[in-house]
Amino acid sequence: MINRRKSRQVTVGNVKIGGDEQISVQSMLNKPAQDIEANVQQAKELQEAGCQIIRTSVPDVQAVQLIYALKNAVTVPIVADIHFDHKIALECAAAGVDKIRINPGNIGSDDKVKAVATACAQKGIPIRIGVNSGSVEKELLAKYGAPTPQAMAESAMNHIKILEKFDFEDIIISIKSSNVQNMISAYRLVAEQCDYPLHLGVTEAGTERMGIIKSSIGIGSLLTDGIGDTIRVSITDNPVKEVYAGFDILKAADIKTDCPRIISCPTCGRTKIDLISIANEVEQRLRNCNKPIVVAVMGCVVNGPGEAKQADIGIAGGDGEGLIFKHGEILRKVDEKMLVDELMREIERI
Repeated sequence: MINRRKSRQVTVGNVKIGGDEQISVQSMLNKPAQDIEANVQQAKELQEAGCQIIRTSVPDVQAVQLIYALKNAVTVPIVADIHFDHKIALECAAAGVDKIRINPGNIGSDDKVKAVATACAQKGIPIRIGVNSGSVEKELLAKYGAPTPQAMAESAMNHIKILEKFDFEDIIISIKSSNVQNMISAYRLVAEQCDYPLHLGVTEAGTERMGIIKSSIGIGSLLTDGIGDTIRVSITDNPVKEVYAGFDILKAADIKTDCPRIISCPTCGRTKIDLISIANEVEQRLRNCNKPIVVAVMGCVVNGPGEAKQADIGIAGGDGEGLIFKHGEILRKVDEKMLVDELMREIERI
């Protein structure tokens, strides 16, 4: 049982972050901001995939039109990612955005920060302070010699103080780095210094394979420490894959339990069926299943009813056929071609 860090609760549209709420999975649109049709289509795909919060870049005032379009197209909360220009933040707030990602120290004078904080407070819009290794202020780089975890943590705390100065505390924090160890250390430092909810992520993590691996290490390490209230897996690929990876990390950490947990063996010389294809098909067909069961996909009877007897339901390969077993007890033999279909029928009965 993971003891979660106690954080205050922040509301983003219809999603609550922090407190005792479930850890939410986010992603970000990656189409050009001016292509409203492509972004709307991608947002619909993300919503269909289960994404709980969608972020989009708003590089200029003209791009605020995208916020209106997204709010009309999907029910998932929309986050505006803004750099430097406080006027864009004000326009996004007026457009009904659900959260704004901005660094208060980067948008100019106190009057500009106050204007954004006031507009967000009036509309109940939280602000995510997004610090990463590439945005650490020059004075902190001079102080620490590099974007160290200490530098990133101090940068985040400084941005928090700016908003708190204007009595704004509806805040979410992220402290991302492409260096996994630095990312983990920075979040741990900030977790000790405030109770604001934390948005976890490894920035610029890479392509699908390495991006998921790095994110699993960074995000997973913190989650098992009880740190983290919402997550985004960053990969250079279709953002729908980020959503699937995010939920898979929560499943692997035993945080998301309203779903099947699939166990499968790596195969060996005893395997006489196409277990790799079978395991992939089972995983795909159970993606939207919400039953909290353990499903075993094993290559032979040694690893089947024996080693996987703790599974609620499972299959074990034979020579062109397989066994279906339940809690270690064999139910029947099935032809290899019918094995997955028969497994699904048994799962429907559970």
